[in-house]
Amino acid sequence: MTIHSGYRQQVRLNINGIVQGVGFRPFVYRLATQSNLVGSVLNNQQGVCIHLQGLNTDINKVVHQLKVNPPPLARIDKLLIKEEAIDSSLQHFVIETSTSSDDAVVSISADKSVCGDCLLEMRDPKNRHYQYPFTNCTNCGPRYSIINNLPYDRINTSMANFVMCDECAYAYNDPLNRRYHAQPVSCPKCGPQLNYIDCTANSNSFSALTNQQIISKIVSELNNGKVIAIKGLGGFHIICDATNDIAVKRLRQRKHRKAKPLAVMATDLPNARQMVEGTNKEWQILSSAENPITLMKKRSDMENNLSPALAPDIDTLGIFLPYTPLHHLLVEAFRKPLVATSANISGLPIITDGNEIKQKLGEVVDGIVDHNRPIVNACDDSVVQVIDDKIQVIRLARGYAPLSIPLSNKLQHHLLAVGAQQKNTQCFAFNENAFVSPHIGDLHNLETNQYFEQTINTFRRLYQFTPEQIIADKHPKYTSSQWAKSQANEQKLPLANVQHHYAHVLSVLAANNYHKQVLAFSFDGTGLGDDNQLWGSECMLADAHNFEVKAHFRSFKLIGGEQAIKQPVRILLALLFDTMSVDEIMTLPINAIQQMDKSTVNNLHNMWLNNSACIECRSVGRIFDAVAVALNLIIENDFEAQAGMLISTHANMAIETELYNDANNLISAPSTSGKLSIISNEDLINDVTPLTSTNTNTNIETKSIQIFEPSQLIYQLITRLKNTKSSNDLPGVTNQLCLEFIESLSQVVCYMAKLYPSYKLILCGGVFQNKLLYEMTLQHLNRHFNYSLDKVLPSKLVPINDAGISLGQIWYAYQQLNKSQTQH
Repeated sequence: MTIHSGYRQQVRLNINGIVQGVGFRPFVYRLATQSNLVGSVLNNQQGVCIHLQGLNTDINKVVHQLKVNPPPLARIDKLLIKEEAIDSSLQHFVIETSTSSDDAVVSISADKSVCGDCLLEMRDPKNRHYQYPFTNCTNCGPRYSIINNLPYDRINTSMANFVMCDECAYAYNDPLNRRYHAQPVSCPKCGPQLNYIDCTANSNSFSALTNQQIISKIVSELNNGKVIAIKGLGGFHIICDATNDIAVKRLRQRKHRKAKPLAVMATDLPNARQMVEGTNKEWQILSSAENPITLMKKRSDMENNLSPALAPDIDTLGIFLPYTPLHHLLVEAFRKPLVATSANISGLPIITDGNEIKQKLGEVVDGIVDHNRPIVNACDDSVVQVIDDKIQVIRLARGYAPLSIPLSNKLQHHLLAVGAQQKNTQCFAFNENAFVSPHIGDLHNLETNQYFEQTINTFRRLYQFTPEQIIADKHPKYTSSQWAKSQANEQKLPLANVQHHYAHVLSVLAANNYHKQVLAFSFDGTGLGDDNQLWGSECMLADAHNFEVKAHFRSFKLIGGEQAIKQPVRILLALLFDTMSVDEIMTLPINAIQQMDKSTVNNLHNMWLNNSACIECRSVGRIFDAVAVALNLIIENDFEAQAGMLISTHANMAIETELYNDANNLISAPSTSGKLSIISNEDLINDVTPLTSTNTNTNIETKSIQIFEPSQLIYQLITRLKNTKSSNDLPGVTNQLCLEFIESLSQVVCYMAKLYPSYKLILCGGVFQNKLLYEMTLQHLNRHFNYSLDKVLPSKLVPINDAGISLGQIWYAYQQLNKSQTQH
């Protein structure tokens, strides 16, 4: 409504969004009192309700300030204003007690890193928060990780049992204090305290040390190369000295983490700049209140002698800054960067309880730094990178999750989407929001499956959420799909199943609230297609209601099924069997093949011929694996995406050493150029005119499906390797082939975009987390085809890997309901 000028009036404001636990009520209190308004503000399960009475010009100013300058951690999704009858009994502006109802829509704030004001107090010897490891205020600290129920009040958090001292109570109740109603507020007198467990001692008893003594103890242990578990906001980290190669290798050995990169906690921003190179956007994200692990390029002139075992053979490093007061106290005393990896058994959820650390990781860590503020909801560290100067979230967790996505139309039903098998998240939609849960993990074991159900129960409890429809992946063997089917049968609920790669596309549509048809590329490692093959190379025309595949790679066989993912030489062999005999294959200079005897290769060839224990697959992620094996970058996969990381690292070497000549002209290069190519060589594509610089008939949309040939790509690569005359040239050729392979994938996107020029583009699926591939594709679209990059829809804070699948599933069901309501 419009507030009319010239008289005294009273209005009610209902505000939805991230408006609880972020200092919103005291912010409103200050605005109202400064503007001589009376009334009230309170939290409820819809968000915040405000009553304002006074001159309409003053009310206008307050409403304007709320819209354009809300508190730092707040996000307003919806603000409704309604005029009320004037209540003459109102004499002051007050903050009222929170209310609850059965229809919660408030967005729970994610945990945030400690703010600058709290750090200043923590470093001030005259301040009562001096060196206190749990200092916080309304602008920072734990939120999601400590909440039991809504509304977000102290009694509903894990701080309920900590009775505030007089000084904390005074600050908590002073609307002009930045700790006003900061639910975790505490100090050394009344708040949580640290304790230390020595895992090398026979006794399980806690060491009777002060907080400061525990910090000194940790520093001493770290300097001696020890491995320590330390409790963070949403779980424990395992830490050690990142400059001590022996300590880092000890951690790897104990945690059975052979090569997967380890994240590093820098002491501060200048220390981070000594380790990695970054753009302004990357430094901004690294220093933000969300404070995620940010993947950045390693410096070649590393100044602080980091252990080479942190991220072996790849050119990026996951780095983050201290985000809790305890972290800051530790790094300020230790003065060196720390390895900080999630405290869990490989593949299991992050551990939140000190006793469980002792029980499960007692042989991994030498000591445990625990405290007595319980973690209610586990939440791992978020992982992000910057692509095309935009954030791309890889793991959605601390700082960003739960992630709320506003919906245009109010839902009449509660929708639950249960996501994928790997990188599982869940999505809950009701009223006018969809909420994506924090990262759960891969549903391959009992513990993660229990965490999956626990997360559903958490959101049910917080929002009084009762699913009225469940949405799952089409793969019948996914744990999430089986759970959904069981619950739907038991509760007699409708169940929808959404194809995996289509759900990737839908998640980006949801992130952009985009409703028109798009040309989408959904490239990943796996996912069941509508023909019961494993997809992962789909180019499709899609909207929120359906999709049509327009292109994909020709399928190949995973010999031995999932065993081929662990032993990717089987994928390479399947592609080689298309063009070469076993005898020819045995002569190839490929380490993984040379380690096999001919009888083994013959057996695999027979399995391939007879289609015995084979799965048909057309995944780009698996082609990455085959290329990495062919170029002797891997023999087996030690961790997911290892092949892609190594290929990108070597491709970047080619760029930096200028071994790759005339890279920007590859797309229009003739097939005689000798470079790897999928599009420009007519032998590599069926029934399609090759895309060249002279092709002028590309505005006609064809209904045929384009089939791209991976086996011919591999054949070209092998031929180039065989024709390398000197072993001294091999490293340079390997680097160049890595870059040409990535470039050849960008050709596919550019070619199809040329065929379908009227659509906006989506690049999604885990393969497009490859920064070089994504940015090279954008570069070619822009340089060669004058393709406006604003036609490429960004994923925003929604992961384009399987963590975004749950939102895509919700978006499908939401749009079907909207369509049904419109038709009726």
